[in-house]
Amino acid sequence: MTKKRYASVWDAIEESPAKAENLKLRSSLMLALKRHIEREGLSQTEAAKVFGVTQPRISDLMRGKIHLFGLDMLVNMLAAAGLRVTLRVKKAA
Repeated sequence: MTKKRYASVWDAIEESPAKAENLKLRSSLMLALKRHIEREGLSQTEAAKVFGVTQPRISDLMRGKIHLFGLDMLVNMLAAAGLRVTLRVKKAA
């Protein structure tokens, strides 16, 4: 039995490289939002007001429910918080 190595957990659980890349991006953006909330000392209610979403939506974010968030929503939330998203594209390994 041979062991296969993956660059990330997303590559391991998704058969499609496109889906794995999407999950990588969403998880990075979710982590940035969560860190911002924690760094600013915001309650979930305060964060919801800043991001223009509901408190339950922030709860989903904090719990890492990645399947509930699309890239557009995450970028909009980051922009509402006054954060800028940068993107770098490079050739796959």
